[in-house]
Amino acid sequence: MRPAWWERRCTPPTARAARRVGTPTPVSRLPRVGTTIFTVMSQLATELGAVNTGQGFPDFEPPKRLCELVSLHLRSGHNQYAPMAGVALLRQAIAAKLARHYRRIACPDTEITVTCGGTEALASSIMALVHAGDEVVLFDPAYDSYEPIVELCGGVVRHVPLSRPDFAVDWQRVAEVISPRTRLVIVNTPHNPSGACLSAADLDRLAETLRGTFAYVLADEVYEHMVFDGARHVSLNSHPELAARTIVASSFGKTYHATGWKVGYCVAPPALTSELRKVHQFVTFAIATPLQYAIAEFMTEHPEWEDELSVFYQTKRDRLRSLLAPSRLVLVPARATYFQLVDYSAISDLPDHEFALQLIRTSGVASIPVSPFCERPPGGERLVRLCFAKQDATLVAAAERLVGL
Repeated sequence: MRPAWWERRCTPPTARAARRVGTPTPVSRLPRVGTTIFTVMSQLATELGAVNTGQGFPDFEPPKRLCELVSLHLRSGHNQYAPMAGVALLRQAIAAKLARHYRRIACPDTEITVTCGGTEALASSIMALVHAGDEVVLFDPAYDSYEPIVELCGGVVRHVPLSRPDFAVDWQRVAEVISPRTRLVIVNTPHNPSGACLSAADLDRLAETLRGTFAYVLADEVYEHMVFDGARHVSLNSHPELAARTIVASSFGKTYHATGWKVGYCVAPPALTSELRKVHQFVTFAIATPLQYAIAEFMTEHPEWEDELSVFYQTKRDRLRSLLAPSRLVLVPARATYFQLVDYSAISDLPDHEFALQLIRTSGVASIPVSPFCERPPGGERLVRLCFAKQDATLVAAAERLVGL
């Protein structure tokens, strides 16, 4: 039996109070976090039978050949644990891709790690690098998984708002935020939800800002192959100075229309990879083996898939924009990703989260408000995000309802 002093010292006050009445109550590690807006809107879409242009997943299937390869490898004995770092064939295929697209020569054994989707790639990277009291710079709007993981690590977030209307980085503000306590800067390019992309000049400014500091970079590049209008993705993999202090996270789920497979990867120099893998091995350890073999084989057979993806999604973007042209929604330029921001100021004065709830309940269209991506949303901003990774019939159905607003 533990002594009374141990109970008093080691049991949180709220738990001690709950124990006195016989009901244990957990003390939340994330008291400000509830169910994500993506889950809430998708659940509402299912309950109400709404057109789901909210959560970012395709409503069409992965490449037929890729699915055939999964079936083949399920029947070929690839059903036990994969190596912790990932199947060697897949890491080699990733290395070939990095050389082809970004001229980065990465060692499959010491610089590439297969993860449980982009989500685990980001979480394990943050946990590997951030210690209690460290500061982490986020650019708002920021994907909602970043800050909770920083908080779980005991880190402190420093928010830098992206400039409107183009969601560009104000590098002067970044320089003012960077301090000796800065441990990590998280960048997302192409950017969710705006579709903005960092340029080569932006990467040079980031490198200049971090020169002489002990800060690392985490680059969320899961939409790397969805950049439109003849532009090209400028990866941190292609910037040697930044690559030396960066973990780059990417996602096969986004690239191959297979978000439910949850297969992603990280690229980082050996010292950062070593720390990342220390965390990864205790979070997921290994990723579904037949999926890894199938993706590796598909990457080798069809390297052109990545090059054709931008045209595929640009066609869907243009289709949605043309369908919404008669509406009162103002379409924000969409340069990348598979998201379209729309300004609804001409329709409603409601805050975005209230408008999104009204929209799904009265018009049957699911969207995502932008404010959950921000610490302090700009006053008067009226933006919601629509996902155009959908079949044409879905886009038509959504647009018909939105045009009537």
